[in-house]
Amino acid sequence: MERRRRVRFAPSPTGPLHMGGVRTALYNYLYAKQADGDFILRIEDTDSQRFVPGAEAYIIEALRWCGIYPDEGVDEAGNVVEVASPKHPHAPYRQSQRRGIYRKYAEELVSRGYAYYAFDTAEELTALRSAAEAEKKTFTYNWETRGSLCNSLTLPADEVARRVAEETGWTIRFKIPENRIVKMDDLIRGHIEVNSNTLDDKVLWKRVDELPTYHLANIVDDHLMEITEVIRGEEWLPSLPLHYLLYEAFGWQDTQPRFAHLSLLLKPDGKGKLSKRDGDRLGFPVFPLRWVNAEGEVSRGYREDGYYPEAFVNMLAFLGWNPGTEQEIFSLDELVKVFSLERVIKSGARFNPDKAKWFNQEYLRMRPIGKLVAEFRAAEGDRVAGFSDEYIGGVLELMRERVHFPTEFHDATLFFFEAPSTYDEAAVAKFWKDDIPAIMPQVRAFIAGLEPFTKEHVGESLEGLIRENGWPMGKVMNTLRLFLVGKSVGPGVAEMMALMGRDEVLSRIDKGIASLK
Repeated sequence: MERRRRVRFAPSPTGPLHMGGVRTALYNYLYAKQADGDFILRIEDTDSQRFVPGAEAYIIEALRWCGIYPDEGVDEAGNVVEVASPKHPHAPYRQSQRRGIYRKYAEELVSRGYAYYAFDTAEELTALRSAAEAEKKTFTYNWETRGSLCNSLTLPADEVARRVAEETGWTIRFKIPENRIVKMDDLIRGHIEVNSNTLDDKVLWKRVDELPTYHLANIVDDHLMEITEVIRGEEWLPSLPLHYLLYEAFGWQDTQPRFAHLSLLLKPDGKGKLSKRDGDRLGFPVFPLRWVNAEGEVSRGYREDGYYPEAFVNMLAFLGWNPGTEQEIFSLDELVKVFSLERVIKSGARFNPDKAKWFNQEYLRMRPIGKLVAEFRAAEGDRVAGFSDEYIGGVLELMRERVHFPTEFHDATLFFFEAPSTYDEAAVAKFWKDDIPAIMPQVRAFIAGLEPFTKEHVGESLEGLIRENGWPMGKVMNTLRLFLVGKSVGPGVAEMMALMGRDEVLSRIDKGIASLK
C-alpha cells in the first residue's frame, strides 16, 4: 500500500535562517505539494546551549514571507503547535517539549544490545584525545576502544545499575557493528556503501539534561510522524549510515523514509560554502529577513533589501535544480508542478548575486502597474500626493526597466516630481557652450507650438527641427535632458516630455536657461 507523502523541515533555532535553509524548506514543500502530500515544520531545539531567543519566530516568519505554509506544526497565528488535534496529530512539534518520549527508545536499544551506557567524564575523554594527539593519532569512541572504556560493556551489571540510578553524567551511545558494509540509497546521489569501522559510537541520549541528540530525536520523530522522505542538506550525509543502522535496530525498515541530500550553496567564486561573511564582503544578504543579534549587529535581509518574495523563491529554486527547459520564471504553483528530485544536481550550487537581482527585476517588470502605483504612493507619502495615478503609473512604467528593486524608484524618479534645482557641472561644461545658449530659446519656442504633444510627434518633430537647422543633435538633446533631469543621463527626452506635459517642460527649459546664463 502506497503511503501518503509526508516530508518535514526541521530547523534548529540557533540563529537566523540561512537562505540555504530556506531552499531546503522550499524543496521539501514543492515535493510534498506535487503529490498533494503534507509539509511539516518541526523545531529541533534539543541543543539548549546554542538556542537563540527569537530564532524560532524568525524561521516561521521567513517561511511565511516566501509563501511556504506548513500543513502541520504551526497554527494559523504562526505559533508552533503544542497540543495535539486532528490537524496537528503529532504535537508537540518542538522537540524540547517531547523530551519524555526519547529515553524509552534509547533504553530499548540498550536492552536489545544495540546501545550501551557510557560513564566516561568529559575530562577523561579530553585526556584520551590529548594522549592520542601526542602520538599523532585520533581518538575515536568506537569498536576498537569501547572495550577498554568506562561503560556498561565493561562494568559489572550491579555497578552499571548503581551508576544509572545515582549519577547524572552518563550517556547512551549507539553500538556501531564491527566491519559491516552499510548499503544505502540516496534519491539524488544514488547508491552509497560505507564500512561501519569508519564510524564512531554516537551519543543518542544524555542524562544530564534528559535530552536526545539530533540522531535519536530525528529518527524517532520521523518514524512517529510517518515521514516518507527526508530531504536535507549535504552536511548530514555522513550521518546517513548511522541513521540506517538506527532504523534497522528499531525494526522500522518497512517504514524507513527515503533520503535525499541537497548540495551546498557556494560562494560566488565557487570556492566554499556561502556564509554571512561573504554577503557582508560582497554586498548582498544571505538571510531572507533582516536579523539583529544580541550584540546589536545587523544582518541584511532580502525582504528589507527590496526583493519580492516570489523572485527570492524563484531564484532559490534554481540554485541546485533546473526544469530541463529554457524557462526561468516560475510562480510557486508552477514550481510545484515541474519540480523533481531527479533534476536536483549533486555538485554545489554557486550563488550569483547579479542573477538574484535579475530575477527581482523580472518580477518588477511583470508586476501590475496598479500595484506598483499603490506601493509607490505608500512609500513616498506626501511627496507624490498631488499627482494622479495615471501620471505616477506612466513614470513607473517608463522607469521600471532601469531599476532592480522598488526601493530604487525613489531616487530614480525624483526629477519627475520636482524640477531640478541644480545642474551637473560636468554636463553643463560639456553641452552648454558654443551656439547652444542661442539655440535653446528657439527650441523652446518650437516646443511651445507642438501639437499633439505625444512621444512620437515630439520626438520626430524635434529631430526634424535640429537636422533642418544643422544644429548638433547630441548637444541639443542632452541640453534638453539636462534641463529636465538636472544631469545628462535619463530616459528618452521625448518620452519624458510627453509624460511631464508641455507646461512643465517649458517651465523647466525657462528655469534652465535662466540658471545657466
